[in-house]
Amino acid sequence: MNLLTKGTTIDKPWGHELLWAHTERYVGKVLHIKKGESLSYQYHRVKDETIRLLAGSMEMDVEVDGQRSKLSLTPGDCLHIVPGMKHRMTAVEDCDVLEVSTPELDDVVRLEDRYGRAERRD
Repeated sequence: MNLLTKGTTIDKPWGHELLWAHTERYVGKVLHIKKGESLSYQYHRVKDETIRLLAGSMEMDVEVDGQRSKLSLTPGDCLHIVPGMKHRMTAVEDCDVLEVSTPELDDVVRLEDRYGRAERRD
């Protein structure tokens, strides 16, 4: 029985993510975001996550209580993203982000997306 794994790398338009843990109770990822690229401006209905910037620098757009603001993150900074909190990561330079979350991987509501993945509202 092999207990070790390398994880799974998933290509994304902004870089890639390494899914290194996925259980019924939690998920662990490392997101590699290329300089100048952004994830969707999004929120989660149920998913609860915490991120920690491992390397590089990034800006985080967040909206709390209807107020949108921009945070600058440097290595070691952590942020808890609760369900319903709108957010977007943008890499100022190549960066690696550790993400630990509840297991709802498909719980993403995209509001804005430069890669055409935002939900349509007709």
